[in-house]
Amino acid sequence: MAASAYDYEFKTIDGAPLRLTSFKDKVVLVVNTASACGLTPQYDGLEKLYSDYKDKGLVVLGVPCNQFAGQEPGTEAEIKTFCETRFNVDFPLTAKTEVKGEGAHPFYKWAEGVLGEPAVPVWNFHKVLIGKDGQALQAFGPRTEPEAPEIIAAIENAL
Repeated sequence: MAASAYDYEFKTIDGAPLRLTSFKDKVVLVVNTASACGLTPQYDGLEKLYSDYKDKGLVVLGVPCNQFAGQEPGTEAEIKTFCETRFNVDFPLTAKTEVKGEGAHPFYKWAEGVLGEPAVPVWNFHKVLIGKDGQALQAFGPRTEPEAPEIIAAIENAL
């Protein structure tokens, strides 16, 4: 079992390697996203969180996923354009990724191993908070808005 989130890497939405070590000493909110979901407006809250806290050391990492009712059917280029034009997303996005089940990205399997069932995404916009040391701190369900008091408190505590 990996020691921390820093042992994993994703691909960026543009196809380049994205090692989580590049976020060392930062707090990272990892969120599986979708463009055609009722919760898609959460992109606004995620971008606001990122904009409000990035200078203090927060990274929001969007992980597009098509595992929930096919709500992220587009290509990486389409997803990137949608996020940038509809929600002015400035935070990093990964390539489309599986987040649950057999094919789940190893990061998500690790998070489940550390945090248990709460770390397993049940829908789009599930959130996993990673501390500055790369440890999984807490998971938040899809309906917990990005700017909910419990998420703000957890982020501020981790910063």
